[in-house]
Amino acid sequence: MYNPFSLEGKTIVVTGASSGIGRQCAIDCSRMGAKVALVARNRERLEETLGMLESPRDHSCYICDLSAECVVESVVRDIVSVHGPISGVINCAGISSVALLKMIKEETFDRFFRTNVFSALNLTKEISRKGNFLKEGCSVIFIGSIMGCVGEKGKTLYSATKGALVSAARSLACELAGKKIRVNVVSPGAIVTPINKDQSYMSDPDLRSALVEKHPLGLGDVTDVSQTCVFLLSDASRWITGQNIIVDGGYTAI
Repeated sequence: MYNPFSLEGKTIVVTGASSGIGRQCAIDCSRMGAKVALVARNRERLEETLGMLESPRDHSCYICDLSAECVVESVVRDIVSVHGPISGVINCAGISSVALLKMIKEETFDRFFRTNVFSALNLTKEISRKGNFLKEGCSVIFIGSIMGCVGEKGKTLYSATKGALVSAARSLACELAGKKIRVNVVSPGAIVTPINKDQSYMSDPDLRSALVEKHPLGLGDVTDVSQTCVFLLSDASRWITGQNIIVDGGYTAI
C-alpha cells in the first residue's frame, strides 16, 4: 500500500540523539523504516538510544563535536560509506538557558552560537556536498523554538540562536533548491525534556501552572515534534521548503 509518510529505505541523520527530542526523533524515524545515524557527544546515552530503535543493528552511532568542521567531514563520510547517501537530517543538538543580558559573558555567546547554530550549519554544508546526499532529494530540519519568533525576559541569547536558524533556513532553502535539498525549521513550544526540566519555569509548580495556561492545548510531548519531523522527512512534504513550522499547542495564537 502506498504510504507517502514512509521513510522506508531512507538514511536519516539525527544529532542530539542522546536524549529528549533528538532521541524521540531517532526512535520514530526507525519505526517508519529509516536507517538512522545517531550523532551526539555522550557515547553511553547514545548507545541507550540505539537500543530503543526498531532493529538496532540497522543503525549506527557517531560520537563527535559538530562544531569542529574537520570532524564533521569525517563523520558524514563514514555515514555515507555505511548507509549510503543521506536522505535527511534532523539538527536537534542544542543548549538552553535563562539569563539576563547583563549576566551573559562573551564566552557564553560563543558557546551558544557554536552549539545551536554553527554545528547545524557545518553538518548541513557537508551533507550538501555532491555524493553525500540522495540525488532524488534530501530534507534538512533545524529544531528551533518559539523563542525564535516571540520574546520573553531572560531568553535573549537563546532566542538569538533560534532566530538565526529560522533566517538561515529561508536563505538555504533558496540556495539548495537546485540540488533538491529542502530546508525547514520546526519550532516547538513548551515541551518537557532533559534540557529544560530543571529550569524554574518547569520545576516550580506555580510557574509551570502559569506556563500551561499559555498553551491552549497544554504542554507538548517530544512525539509532537518528532512526528512533525517525520512528515518533513517524508515524500508527503516534497513541496515544502524555507518554512518555520510552529508546534506550540496554540501558544502563539493567543
